[in-house]
Amino acid sequence: MPKRIFSGAQPTGNVHLGNYLGALRNWVALQKEYESFFCIVNLHAITVPQNPKVLAGKTRDLARIYLAVGIDPEVSTIFVQSEVAAHAELTWLLNCVTRMAELERMTQFKEKARTQENLGVGFFDYPVLMAADILLYQTDLVPVGEDQKQHLELTRDIAIRFNRDYGETFRVPDAFIPKVGARIMSLADPSKKMSKSDAESEAGCIMLLDDADAVRRKFKRAVTDSGTEIRFNARRPAISNLLTIYQLLTNKTEKEIEQHFNGKGYAELKEELADVTIRFLKPFQERVRDIDDDKLEGILKLGAERADAIARATLAKAKANMGLIRATGVRASKTHST
Repeated sequence: MPKRIFSGAQPTGNVHLGNYLGALRNWVALQKEYESFFCIVNLHAITVPQNPKVLAGKTRDLARIYLAVGIDPEVSTIFVQSEVAAHAELTWLLNCVTRMAELERMTQFKEKARTQENLGVGFFDYPVLMAADILLYQTDLVPVGEDQKQHLELTRDIAIRFNRDYGETFRVPDAFIPKVGARIMSLADPSKKMSKSDAESEAGCIMLLDDADAVRRKFKRAVTDSGTEIRFNARRPAISNLLTIYQLLTNKTEKEIEQHFNGKGYAELKEELADVTIRFLKPFQERVRDIDDDKLEGILKLGAERADAIARATLAKAKANMGLIRATGVRASKTHST
């Protein structure tokens, strides 16, 4: 049997080029080698307040994007997290073996807690839900960005502890982090990851549904480093970020790219980068528009059924191993009226 992979994205904000180059692009490649489960993690989305109508629409939009980038529903399982009840139920079981101190150490929680008051319990517990997502499918490999490595390490710790205390139940997953493109940085601030939640995302992100004019405008305004040489260099993060995007969209080597831009200026780099991005986005956007509601609904329904069958089997094993089984041999007491 092929090994399994699981990954998911939240249906919040707009999906950007960094999401594609850092995650979705790898999912498309990995589905050819692994039994793949790709989830729209809408339960994670509600750890912060959401407009219900907007969330429902964004969930469908993200499913269309999964399909348009090349995730094949005949090969991979595509589903909405909330449609598989085992995700929420296993989270409670795992909560009971997770330490408070482990969650308090999570970097994302600490950063959010410093800037926002009255965080919900769901945000604090977010990593345990993520662990449940992964462990339900006996996942071997999890494609994650650098910012999610800590959460995956917690998932591994929870699985190992559960297996030790209650018997072999979960497969302990490994991370898959691509060598190139794991972190695409903001065009406005190359010290920050390109993020749809960033206040400056309009300037710093190329959205997958941006039109050609918006793409050209954003690349034209992208910040650059001092100097004029166009080469990959960790000490020059702005230019290296632009070159990494170019490399991932053209599949050229670093040497080929540096030779191509030898003697050229930043304006030419930005113009060519806009051209290759627009050539990529145009057919992608056409594919998004071609996916009608009925087709989408059928794909998500079938995906949820596939996912539910596997998730329920894992959940049943976890519950049995914890002793959460119906008592047998006990008769219901009779009531008598007087």
